[in-house]
Amino acid sequence: MSAALLTTACSHTVQVDGEFPQPVGRQHPLTVGIYLSDEFSNFTHHEDSEDREEWNISTGRAQKNLFQTVLGSMFTETILLSSYPQNLPEDVELVIVPEVRELQFTMPRETRVNIFEVWIKYDMHAYNPQGESVANWVITAYGKTPTAFLKSQEDALAQAINVALRDAGATLFTGFEQVPELQALLANKRRALSMKQNESAEEQPAD
Repeated sequence: MSAALLTTACSHTVQVDGEFPQPVGRQHPLTVGIYLSDEFSNFTHHEDSEDREEWNISTGRAQKNLFQTVLGSMFTETILLSSYPQNLPEDVELVIVPEVRELQFTMPRETRVNIFEVWIKYDMHAYNPQGESVANWVITAYGKTPTAFLKSQEDALAQAINVALRDAGATLFTGFEQVPELQALLANKRRALSMKQNESAEEQPAD
């Protein structure tokens, strides 16, 4: 994790980068297209209120890396889409599109506790190959980091954001099958695969 930063008397800029481990678990039997829009991949949160200095927090690069890593490990095949809904590959069974709903943070002077806290909400959308909505759900992530032993507020905030992103990745990985519509989709796919395997077994000649 690193944070490239530029500060002035009234402005703070944080560039969040992160490397995220690939989750290990049972893969869902789907070919999934992943569309990360330019807005998502280059997301910057801007805040400039009367009671705060100006903050520009770029999380796009880190969250793009996170979602590629986590979603890429969840399914038997994933395809990163450069556009959507145009030019959708024929074998794609489901398309997942994440969006940032909001990013909020608190500073030590506001909470009187020597930590930064971060909340991030993602709106998750799943579509079938025809572009019809299959499911919509929300991922809420939280992270906090003490400012002690860190060189600056920017470093502390970047670290808290990385903790929140890891929380988002864990929630995405474990919560996907808990979405009712997706649970039904996966059950139907597994049932179809099981029937196909049984038919293949019956067609094999006996010894």
